[in-house]
Amino acid sequence: MARTTRFTPDKGLTRRMVTTMFLIGLLYVVFIGVLIGLLQNAWPVILIIAGVLFVLQFWFSDRIAALAMGAREVTPEQAPELHGAVDRLCALADMPKPRVAIADSDVPNAFATGRSQQKALVCATTGLLRRLEPEELEGVLAHELSHVAHRDVAVMTIASFLGVLAGMMTRIGLWSSLGRSRNNNTAIIMLLVPLVSAVVYVISFLLTRLLSRYRELSADRAAAVLTGRPSALASALTKITGDMGRIPTRDLRRAEPFNAFYFVPAFSSRESLSRLLSSHPTLEQRLDQLGRIAAQLGRP
Repeated sequence: MARTTRFTPDKGLTRRMVTTMFLIGLLYVVFIGVLIGLLQNAWPVILIIAGVLFVLQFWFSDRIAALAMGAREVTPEQAPELHGAVDRLCALADMPKPRVAIADSDVPNAFATGRSQQKALVCATTGLLRRLEPEELEGVLAHELSHVAHRDVAVMTIASFLGVLAGMMTRIGLWSSLGRSRNNNTAIIMLLVPLVSAVVYVISFLLTRLLSRYRELSADRAAAVLTGRPSALASALTKITGDMGRIPTRDLRRAEPFNAFYFVPAFSSRESLSRLLSSHPTLEQRLDQLGRIAAQLGRP
């Protein structure tokens, strides 16, 4: 039986996650069917690679993300303040404590990953720990723990799989076509496989971005209600977003590929296309929501 927590349930988030997973699952079935039709001789390879990739990405998502973002697990002795904050929030939310990690980066941020509450990992960067006050840090960590409690980390991991698969299948299709004699069918396949893969990637990308923006607002709401301090989370958001402009462009570019995981997205330029298709709502939207929650709670 799934364990419940004291994080505010969000039926809107649940509905959106179910809808997104249904549409992406349908897209996945159609995509594999088209590839098998186009690459008839390669269908066993397609199914095997698709299955292996899915299992690896889902089962090892926490390790893959932690490794990619340079996170290292820390003990309570190594990071007493960080562990103390996570301990308090987990007790308040009545949820299992995740593994705790720190990433050595001046980009002030945090993320959560893992396929379940028992396998979750919550990570803060050294830049975040240096900049935030204890109440602000707890607000950020509560936001990340909300992702874990609502299981949207696992949903986003599965949802992002189709984009990875589309790129992999493009390569397989081209390799398969290039290995055949050149004829009209080969030319058509070499055109259709990348085209179908590109369409699938774009659709899955847009679906996951729509879900991601909502889940960030949901996590802000849940964190503000759980801690009872929406102003602390708003302060952290404002501080982190403002400090992003002072981070070296090189570091921001290195962090951009992982924006879907982060508390606040990193942008190497204010005109970045990522702002148009962002995984996060705007700062103004997040602050406006927190202001309304503060008024409802009767907090300044």
